[in-house]
Amino acid sequence: MMEEPSELPEGWMWTKLRDVADVITGNTPPKKDQENYGDYIPFVKPPELNDCIITKSVDNLSEKGAKIARILSPESILVSCIGILGKTGINAVPIAFNQQINAAIFSENILPKYGFYYFQTPEAKELLNKKSSSTTIPIVNKSRFKTLQFPLPPLNEQHRIVTKLEALLAQVNASKDHLAKVPQIGKQFRQSVLAAACSGELTKEWRKEHPEVEPASELLKRIQEDRVQKYEEECRKVEAAGRKKPKKPMNLELEEFETAGLPTLPNNWLWTNLHNLASLITKGATPTSYGFNYVDKGINFVRVENIVNGSIDSNSLYHITQETHEFLKRSQLRDNDILFSIAGTIGRSSIVRAHDLPANTNQALAIIRLPYDHISIEYTHFALMNQTTILNAQKEMRGVGMNNISLGDVNSFVIPIPPLSEQFQIVTKVENLFSLADEVEQQYQKALYHVDHLTQSLLAKAFRGELVPQDPNDEPASVLLERIKQERAKNEKEKKPRKKESKTLLDYC
Repeated sequence: MMEEPSELPEGWMWTKLRDVADVITGNTPPKKDQENYGDYIPFVKPPELNDCIITKSVDNLSEKGAKIARILSPESILVSCIGILGKTGINAVPIAFNQQINAAIFSENILPKYGFYYFQTPEAKELLNKKSSSTTIPIVNKSRFKTLQFPLPPLNEQHRIVTKLEALLAQVNASKDHLAKVPQIGKQFRQSVLAAACSGELTKEWRKEHPEVEPASELLKRIQEDRVQKYEEECRKVEAAGRKKPKKPMNLELEEFETAGLPTLPNNWLWTNLHNLASLITKGATPTSYGFNYVDKGINFVRVENIVNGSIDSNSLYHITQETHEFLKRSQLRDNDILFSIAGTIGRSSIVRAHDLPANTNQALAIIRLPYDHISIEYTHFALMNQTTILNAQKEMRGVGMNNISLGDVNSFVIPIPPLSEQFQIVTKVENLFSLADEVEQQYQKALYHVDHLTQSLLAKAFRGELVPQDPNDEPASVLLERIKQERAKNEKEKKPRKKESKTLLDYC
């Protein structure tokens, strides 16, 4: 007595695959003979089974290879039965297929598309897994595949199910196509916001209401005056202690640079480079280069891959010991440091926050430290995230095998600087707009989850008999099955004896 997986509607019945379909296992023509391969017929393997209609494949057989292979006529159902079980396809053209696939060729009284959709259901995949051998690699051989339980509805209902499923799944796929555009739209939106922020467009109305603001040129003067004052104080200290006067910092004097070709900025804004703004631009080192190892717990160690969407993703951080952290003193991170990737993926940036500390980093990330009592760290971060800055950085890329830019390149980054009060306004507006984008992305993730599960839900309902109504006037499945048996018995008598198939890996399991 066959164990029935679930209750079926009246007029349906559980049967076995062998009662309604011929089952064939594929094979592979010898690869030693390259003449077996050409462009005569597609040769399908499991990676090409993606619950889809098959019209072509990566590899193809020659006419010679096709004579050795097992050929399927159109509308055969292919199911992967070694490794990842239950990957499914239906062919629209004649194909050959390998020994990791079992194919079902259904009776004329069963719609191929009905079988195709059934093998995509969670229930069919579960039944297939139960049939698999208990080896390291799951295998369902031909004999076991033939005994797979199969829900048989009346023929008219098969038509209704397939028609309804195809209409609904087309809508689901259209929804997926629309949703697939959301991340790129979100990315474009953020870049549009940053472009508007760094051109002054975002605060255009604010400037009309606040004409009397201190220009950015005064801000730059204060930064330079601060540097000079701190240097002179340091000189007095060391001279009083009888020590040698310290070397002048490279950024003690403002650097002049070419502004020709740069866009015109609003009144009171100016173009400047990071050399003129930053109090420090440096980079870290890889601990293993100095004989230190990473540890399971300890000081956070930030790499390029940890910079995600403008912030540090703590879930994938490496860690180092306190001893290593103290040794790598130059790259110890501080609150409000800006990180900018200068190797591998150029242009990722993030602000280091107190909750990220203590932390260290490697040479793939530049550390940009700003005099944050004179300039908004958040505004500078947004300016570095702006696509124009990133593209300019990428133009400087060099290196074999891995793209990289130098700290000198980072010092030369030119960004637009508005008055300090306007910087704060820009930050508020950008953060508000980014919050809206975050909400949209959260809704997108929820919608994507529901759409991804909708296909499986529709398939499950279809084969429980819940997707379309039953018609009491339909010929019941029991009568249909009897007719299939008679038809197959008649065909068996009329056809010539088949040549015995050569054994495959599936046949020994």
